[in-house]
Amino acid sequence: MTKDLSAKEVELYLLKNTDFFLSRESIVSELSFKHSSSEAESLLERQVRKLRDEQKRLLDSLSTFLTNASENEELFQKSKAFILNVINAVDEKALTEMIPENLKEIFKIDDVSLKLFSNSEVTKLEKESGMEFSVNQTYYGSLSTKKINTLFKNDSVKSAVVSVFKNGNKIGMLLIGSHDKTRYLGDEDTTFVEFIRDIIAARLDAFDN
Repeated sequence: MTKDLSAKEVELYLLKNTDFFLSRESIVSELSFKHSSSEAESLLERQVRKLRDEQKRLLDSLSTFLTNASENEELFQKSKAFILNVINAVDEKALTEMIPENLKEIFKIDDVSLKLFSNSEVTKLEKESGMEFSVNQTYYGSLSTKKINTLFKNDSVKSAVVSVFKNGNKIGMLLIGSHDKTRYLGDEDTTFVEFIRDIIAARLDAFDN
């Protein structure tokens, strides 16, 4: 009498003999599986479907990669143009006048200013705005009207970035504003803004030496 094999025994056998179906291709087309639509499909059909799904996933990944590469190339070119302009600034006055217009034009920003304050002016600004400013910190968010008016003097600004740096005995602030209150929500990566800020700070320091 032939012993019936359990499902586990069949599974273990197939795992040990992974080439079992290579010489028994006719069996492959007879095997069927249930899937989400409750219709039966052969093993071959199932493999084709899996390959198509995997192909779609890989194409989607490639598309995302190419999009990111294009965006990164564009950002690199914009950053290069800005940095060259910073390097070519002949003095502090030229630099502080050039930066807002360059950032607006190159990066399509609504409102930009670069300001230098004494310690006493920063203390006054903190009191008027209700904010505390620390060197090398960056603040993102949709700010209140009081804070916007204190920092930008422009009530069209609805959300902002404030990046603080040290310049000799002064405190510098790179102020970036948007007319869209959802543009800067406070959860953005600060790396790029701080990179731009540090380039500016380094160039200002060079004028002092």
